[in-house]
Amino acid sequence: MTTDPYRSTGQPERPELPGEAREQAPPPPGHSAPPIRGRSVPPAPPPPIEPSGGTTPSPASPTTRPMAEPAGPDATGSPQSVRAAAPSGRDDDLSDEDLRLAAEAQAGSDDWMSGPPPGKAEAFWPSFKRMLGLLTDFKPTLAVIALASIIAVVLSVAAPKVLGEATNVIFEGVLSSAMSGTTKEAAVAALEERGMGDMADMLRALDIRPGEGIDFVRLRGILLSVLALYVGAAFLNWLEGYLLNQITIKSLYRLRSQVEDKIHRLPLSYFDRMQRGELLSRLTNDVDNVTNTLQQSLSGALTSILTIVGVLGMMFSISWKLALVALIIVPLSGLVFGIIGPRSQRAFTRQWARTGRINTRVEESFSGHALVRVYGRTDWTRESFAQENEELYQAALKAQFLSGIMMPILMVIGNLSYVAIAVVGGAMVASGSLRLGDVQAFIQYSQQFSQPLSQLGGMATAVQSGTASAERIFELLDAEEETPDAGESAGGVPAGAPAGPGVIEVEHVRFSYSPDTELIRDLSLRVEPGHTVAIVGPTGAGKTTLVNLLMRFYEVDAGRILLDGRDTASMTRHDVRRRTGMVLQDPWLFEGTIRENIRYGRPGATDAEVEAAAQACFVDHIIKALPQGYDTVLEEDAANISAGERQLLTIARAFVAGPSVLILDEATSSVDTRTELLVQRAMNALRQGRTSFIIAHRLSTIRDADTILVMEHGDIVEQGSHDELLAAGGAYARLHASQFAEDA
Repeated sequence: MTTDPYRSTGQPERPELPGEAREQAPPPPGHSAPPIRGRSVPPAPPPPIEPSGGTTPSPASPTTRPMAEPAGPDATGSPQSVRAAAPSGRDDDLSDEDLRLAAEAQAGSDDWMSGPPPGKAEAFWPSFKRMLGLLTDFKPTLAVIALASIIAVVLSVAAPKVLGEATNVIFEGVLSSAMSGTTKEAAVAALEERGMGDMADMLRALDIRPGEGIDFVRLRGILLSVLALYVGAAFLNWLEGYLLNQITIKSLYRLRSQVEDKIHRLPLSYFDRMQRGELLSRLTNDVDNVTNTLQQSLSGALTSILTIVGVLGMMFSISWKLALVALIIVPLSGLVFGIIGPRSQRAFTRQWARTGRINTRVEESFSGHALVRVYGRTDWTRESFAQENEELYQAALKAQFLSGIMMPILMVIGNLSYVAIAVVGGAMVASGSLRLGDVQAFIQYSQQFSQPLSQLGGMATAVQSGTASAERIFELLDAEEETPDAGESAGGVPAGAPAGPGVIEVEHVRFSYSPDTELIRDLSLRVEPGHTVAIVGPTGAGKTTLVNLLMRFYEVDAGRILLDGRDTASMTRHDVRRRTGMVLQDPWLFEGTIRENIRYGRPGATDAEVEAAAQACFVDHIIKALPQGYDTVLEEDAANISAGERQLLTIARAFVAGPSVLILDEATSSVDTRTELLVQRAMNALRQGRTSFIIAHRLSTIRDADTILVMEHGDIVEQGSHDELLAAGGAYARLHASQFAEDA
């Protein structure tokens, strides 16, 4: 499972229950709990569990955050009312955990209708400029996009004005038909004599030729012009979107490639510090968020700004009085956005945060269902779900109310503006200071004016969220990389040089994960070809650290490590690791056939070599007993075979690689005793003729090792054979006595 980096609280520690410290997966795509109202309000989400014992970071077991588990019942048997959230009484406070949970839940549900995932960049402008810099390689295309946007806006803004002329032609044609048999001047004089001065002024301002009727030739020309303007604007909008999608997709393709390449250049220490769920979120959710920002917000912002400028210009060109009337909606709409907008955004963030929590609760309950039953926590689990479901209900109700009330208020403001424009415009038409078609065009412009204002308000949040995502991606891209390989330029070993017999020499090595705490102070040893060296000691003694140094997952602080007489620091990491095979405590198999998983150790291996490796590792008969044999497809996490069979397959994979140095890191710790014997036989076959290192807690698995190293606090305190160390009565003898006390 993928570790969820967001389930952390600040509550006191409590003892860990068996089986609790496991990794937490983020909600799967499309999984979102509906807001079903709960009936009771029990205690709150849990404090985190600290894993018992310390472990040294290793490639096999990167640092992870344990599953969050609620506090246990108190002395009375009722759950404790402990909550890790925003301070009580401050409903608007949103913690970093809330923001991250909300982003995870919303991204997992693929629902973008309620706005972009929440987030805020720590350094907005530098990150924003760098995000825009992703498009700098496409400047000519960007210029074409900008030109197309400008022309499209000009055409769409000009269309209502031209269409207003069509209205004038129809209106004036109808009036001219009604005035047949008289002249315009006579009609105006007659109106003035009757005291209808406003009607006379209106008639005087119109271009009327009594008796001619509607000029259909002119009307047809105007309507064709309007059609051409709208078609041209639509085509340019399509071209703009097409080109923008092209360069955005190419830019994000390049960004994903950069991130992928960066991952392979990062040292293992980076993955020890970074939660895997956080890293996956940056590679998926954040990249998608940046894509949406570049595709939608930035292009929409340019179009909206140009539209606002163009529409304002046209409105003032028609009538500055009507323009001032129309601008009244700007402060009113801004007031609505300023009051309701932030509250709505926080409410939706809180809704998604509660969704993330309830998704986590459901996943924990199902994956740990047996544990819940064993410890009698069914009622507590049900009450915890009911409380979080109630919180989701309340959060969703508030979010939907705030978002639902926004549009009605804006519509009322828009309608008031429409009424004001119609009344004032009608009076101006009646007074002859404005033509009817101009009022019609102005009403269209007022509608065009309000829409981009609303869009810009929404884009501000989207750009802020996209910039926050870009900032997290750039943090990954700027992370310190592992030191470059020396290779041939520094006199190193050419890549692909023949592997030697496997002599390992460690000379006065010093190493520490942090400068203030030295782990290995002065370690020296020599391992002859074909020998098996077992490394034992308490947790945190430095056993896995030594393996990490041999594999160059970390670089030594002082001293050197020699492989067949050559300093590994002068060799490429690939050359060091291709000579080494590893079998880890937790077997890793990918979704594919068994044959493909074994061949992963050496892609060029033939089917015969794959089957020979399986036979040598005593897993061939197990594979052939499966319905499809070697072509059996392993499910996710290889769930369709047992733990022992998974471990045997990883041993066969190491066998087919043919390494000169073999590292077995607790390879039998997760299997039962019967399977351990089978795995032990496979490991013995794999070790034949190879320099081998075995890290083990079960001392029964290392009795036949040529040399046993006992490590404490990064130092070798004892070394010798099994019998020699027992006779010495030192640290190894104490370990042996404590482990086999029951047998004694």
